[in-house]
Amino acid sequence: MLPLVVGFDLDLTLVDSRPGIAAVFAEVGVRTGVAIDGHAAARRLAGMLEDEFELWYPAERIPEMVTLFRSIYPTYAVTSSPALPGATEALAAVRGRGGQIIVITGKYAPNAHRHLDHLGLLADAVVGWAWAEGKTLAMRNHGVGIYLGDHPADMAAAVAAGAVAVGLTSGEHDRYELTDAGAHAVMTSLAEFPDWLADHLMRAEQGISVGLPGADS
Repeated sequence: MLPLVVGFDLDLTLVDSRPGIAAVFAEVGVRTGVAIDGHAAARRLAGMLEDEFELWYPAERIPEMVTLFRSIYPTYAVTSSPALPGATEALAAVRGRGGQIIVITGKYAPNAHRHLDHLGLLADAVVGWAWAEGKTLAMRNHGVGIYLGDHPADMAAAVAAGAVAVGLTSGEHDRYELTDAGAHAVMTSLAEFPDWLADHLMRAEQGISVGLPGADS
């Protein structure tokens, strides 16, 4: 049996970073005189930061805004972003079975580390600035066999990497969107993960397939 290596997205999977991200966008707006809707920006932010700033600033100012966002992020976002329910228990379930935890996120890696450190969530490795094919590559490089995320792109990346894709409806996407993107299982929160993992590993030991993408097995 292969070693257990479980990958986790960060935002809206392990951490509810929406309050913090909203606060940072709002502060950027205050400092630059632009009325940014921080809460709307936080809901949309699933890809590159530059894409969101394109909605608020001319192209020549975007690099400056990205730099400002990242410089004030530790002050405004880290302590205001709680762990999602079940995050500690989900990581403990992996550790309890001798597994490794790899966080693969689109977030700037130093800020990802700050969130994890603040919340006491220990990972064996953190890969930042990873989206779509970048997440797939990171999963392959670290031997990830199971990946949990809240976005359809997470599910597609996991399937492309040959990993079991586990979707969470803790973000902005529902069960059907995650299933359509290839999720093998969909959960409402990480609190369901320890029991699912125990069942999944038992099935694997018995040579039982995880089922077709989208199954709740």
